[in-house]
Amino acid sequence: MSLLIDFIDETEEVKEEYVNLIRQILEKAAQMEEIEDGTELSVTFVDNERIREINRDYRDKDQPTDVISFAMEELGEGEMEIVGAEMPRMLGDLIISIPRAKEQAEEYGHSFDRELGFLALHGFLHLLGYDHMTEEDEKEMFGRQKEILEAFGLGR
Repeated sequence: MSLLIDFIDETEEVKEEYVNLIRQILEKAAQMEEIEDGTELSVTFVDNERIREINRDYRDKDQPTDVISFAMEELGEGEMEIVGAEMPRMLGDLIISIPRAKEQAEEYGHSFDRELGFLALHGFLHLLGYDHMTEEDEKEMFGRQKEILEAFGLGR
């Protein structure tokens, strides 16, 4: 199982060990979700100001958030799926606020590792089509998050 992950650190403060942690947890999630080898995504680490701008520009919410996902495979109304294209599957982009992850780790009383892993996994599941807009969807998504985090060793 091998994902192709492009990591971009706009904060210049994310240690290699955290990049490796995210790579490993996303590989575990891909394995458990039976995602094909060679699937691509990007993970960008930003500060609160940058994620606030993105949140405002794309979601009309003028406030920082912890993680934003942009799925590449969602078909808009009237768009047609390209069939037979022999290209790697591109899931999309994850954008994670490092300051927000630190704040939330402290607020929730767990490690930065766990919070960063949780945020990456949460965003990844959104790229796969999971959501939490309804109570039923939330139960499914959060249940899957818990399973994967526990399988990886980052359970609560």
